[in-house]
Amino acid sequence: RAEPCHPRRDAGLCPHGRPAVCWARHEAGDAALGQPLCLDCYDHDHQVIWNIFSGELWHRTKQAAERWLAKLARRRGVPRVEVVTASGNARKVPPIRLSPGKVAELQARGAVHFHAIARLDGVNPDDPDAVVPPPPGFTVDDLVDALRHAVEQIAFHTPSHPDRPDGWPIAWGEQVDLEPIATDGTGEVTDGMVAGYLAKYATKSTEATGHTSTRLTADSIGDYADPDGDHTARLIDACWRIGRPTSTPIPLSQRPRDPHPTPAFVQRWECPGCGTHTRYAACPVCTAARQAALDSQPAKPATANPYARLRRWAHMLGYGGHFLTKGRRYSVTFQLLRDTRVSYRRHEDHAHEHPTAGGPPVDQGAEETTLIVGTLTFAGVGWHTTGDALLANTAAALARERRTAGREELAHELIIPAGTAPAAS
Repeated sequence: RAEPCHPRRDAGLCPHGRPAVCWARHEAGDAALGQPLCLDCYDHDHQVIWNIFSGELWHRTKQAAERWLAKLARRRGVPRVEVVTASGNARKVPPIRLSPGKVAELQARGAVHFHAIARLDGVNPDDPDAVVPPPPGFTVDDLVDALRHAVEQIAFHTPSHPDRPDGWPIAWGEQVDLEPIATDGTGEVTDGMVAGYLAKYATKSTEATGHTSTRLTADSIGDYADPDGDHTARLIDACWRIGRPTSTPIPLSQRPRDPHPTPAFVQRWECPGCGTHTRYAACPVCTAARQAALDSQPAKPATANPYARLRRWAHMLGYGGHFLTKGRRYSVTFQLLRDTRVSYRRHEDHAHEHPTAGGPPVDQGAEETTLIVGTLTFAGVGWHTTGDALLANTAAALARERRTAGREELAHELIIPAGTAPAAS
């Protein structure tokens, strides 16, 4: 079935003289799908930056939704729940938590976008890891409002780069669709539809863009990257160019050290920001007001070059995250799934090696017996005689000499070109 393009309202020509609108209807396998109307106008740099920082945007959005739900619970008078951590300490947490899971999909144009599922859970003080319903009064509308509020609020700029000192803006676009999921099969979106939808997009990779390669290196990047090539070649070139080393290493003795606050109480001081007198190392009033500033900074401390990962993931057009991520309490852990799969693989052949069909009946009441075919005993360590030890040490010394001579010969061949006889002294 042919699909129409989504034309712009401002039809005409771009600055490079190419049409800025497409009115054609394209088949599903048309090579033009996912290609920019003008390769020179398209911002390939910003797209690979979006791919590498989209995971950070999702992380901040999830945190903003959790904060919104915690404030909603406090306004409704739902008290916080006291739980005991794994270290044995007691702490109070919000009575409602967000359990999300998401699948990352690479579109035909090479931009990553997410399909996510989120669930509202309560907190059981006796078993914090248990999945329990949220407190009474919380509905799916509250979950939709929390996610919509987070999507509209969260936006940040990436760290400074020599090509873009102010960084690139990262935010959600207008194509955000929030739909409640019905588990009884009565709604427009059911759990079965969502499972099939996520499974379909979990199999998509860079093959949708026409690019298939393993991790790129300095030797192979020239085969795929081209600043004047097609759309995919320009994206790979942008990854390699932006991810280049941008600074020289600083000696360890000259690197700045992060100040560490003094433990316990300090001498009484006055906060220059709000004028509060306190004996804490950090002002308790200003700390609560810094959340908005924290939203504009990466969750993890920035390295010397936060864009270096673009080269590592150039074969994925900049996206280096896993195709499937989820909250720890959303469902069973990946470790449990791996252990179950390993156990199944180890025991699946036992039924074929010891078939019971057609054989003599097995006495279920008989006691299990173990047949011992041999035993191992400790004989000793070291050499039996002095001669054996001398032979072993001599063989090891000869092996070391051979390795040293081989290294010297290789180094000599690298210095003197092959076929050139050394001059006689």
